[in-house]
Amino acid sequence: MKSYARIGLSCLLAAMLMSPLMACGSKEEESSGPKKDMATETREQLKELAKSDERLTGDLENKTIKWMSDWDINSDDTGKTTPIELAVFQERYGGKVEFHQTTYANRYDDLANAINSDEGIDFFYGGNWDAFPKGAVRGMFVPYDDYIDLDSELWADVKDANDAMMWNGKHYMAIVEVTGDNCAIIYNRKTMDENGLDDPAELFEKGKWDWDAFQDMLSSFVDTSNEHYGIDSWYFESGLSASTGVPYVGLEDGKLVNNLRNEAIEDYQNWMYDLWQSDYIALGVGDYGWTSRDYYIGEGKLLFYPCGLWALGSEKSQWSKTFGEDVFFVPVPQYDKADAYYIPTNVNAYCFVKGGHNPEGVGKFMDCFRFSKVSEGAQQISDQQFRDDYEWTDEMIDMKNKMNEMALEHPVFDYYNGISTDVTSVLDSSEHGVRAASRGVPWTESVNSIYDQIQNYIDEVNETQTSN
Repeated sequence: MKSYARIGLSCLLAAMLMSPLMACGSKEEESSGPKKDMATETREQLKELAKSDERLTGDLENKTIKWMSDWDINSDDTGKTTPIELAVFQERYGGKVEFHQTTYANRYDDLANAINSDEGIDFFYGGNWDAFPKGAVRGMFVPYDDYIDLDSELWADVKDANDAMMWNGKHYMAIVEVTGDNCAIIYNRKTMDENGLDDPAELFEKGKWDWDAFQDMLSSFVDTSNEHYGIDSWYFESGLSASTGVPYVGLEDGKLVNNLRNEAIEDYQNWMYDLWQSDYIALGVGDYGWTSRDYYIGEGKLLFYPCGLWALGSEKSQWSKTFGEDVFFVPVPQYDKADAYYIPTNVNAYCFVKGGHNPEGVGKFMDCFRFSKVSEGAQQISDQQFRDDYEWTDEMIDMKNKMNEMALEHPVFDYYNGISTDVTSVLDSSEHGVRAASRGVPWTESVNSIYDQIQNYIDEVNETQTSN
């Protein structure tokens, strides 16, 4: 959720839209204006809130900031209404976001070309986890310390998160929001009821939603011969692993750290191996094949679908068709040996681009983003906007807010995607990476195979700090 813990509309939309499958179009496109603007009355409310709040200071001479991404911050053809933070930027500073379109696969190549040709791209999305520290090491991004005051009231509740991602003593990831929506356990309440199982949300409320409860429910439900399957979804392994509170690659005292031999990681991987041996992981079991079937949740054939909440970031007619009218979600189950209840942590973060022509404007836009999270009036508007666009129930919003609170209180930041594509390739591998145990490979075999390789990559990146 705290006012900050409420729904991060634009963050959820960003996660939904940044899928490679949805990335398309030309290299550059300027938005011609809002396609689904908010109601005039709502915009006027935001205008008054922004102009009367002393936390938003100063004026802006250059009002246009250039944004490169595979998704647009402005309202677009997806049904997204003008985001709250953008409306505040427009009304308080007369700001404008100029969209320079790329594709997900080509976004770093296109950004490099834009930097080399002095196109003046100002900011870039950092919440994919592949921007940091890679972008800082390669010199594509620059520190924002001169343009954002992390000691101000606007940034107080995310200051620690921003401080956790420093490189060479500088801030490179402008984290406007910490969320717990990166991986949740999606399920159907009708399926639980029809099979005599407890509602995971009730177990969570009672403090009984842990690995054992999760596995016990799988044991009761799974019968592959009768099309009763356990866990489906691609790349859920890292999400569930976050419950240990130990990232595969952490950042301590400004240095990357290899945690692959950590005892908690070993516990988790051995648990995944046990789930695979019991046929609780659906992919690859019998006739199920290797195609993910999220719609099996709605059909009552699948118990759990661990996935980012972007899967529910569409109109109700779409998400209910896939998951059913009785769909709900809970955090990943708790690891009882951890010192706290950890869940996967996501960040809504932005990077200042080298050679940007208007870093001051980006700084003000980031302040507007933070304002949209700390202003109670703006948050009420944001929550209602979310209800109107996606027809989430109050219970769904409350659960998401709770997950956000949990993530902010005990964040788990994993940096392995931000080192290099080579590291990502090794660790995401189902042969000997972090997914291999859920495909039947013992963890001892995997970690012995990849540990030294990953350590070498980490050492190479850490050494760049002393040479810059």
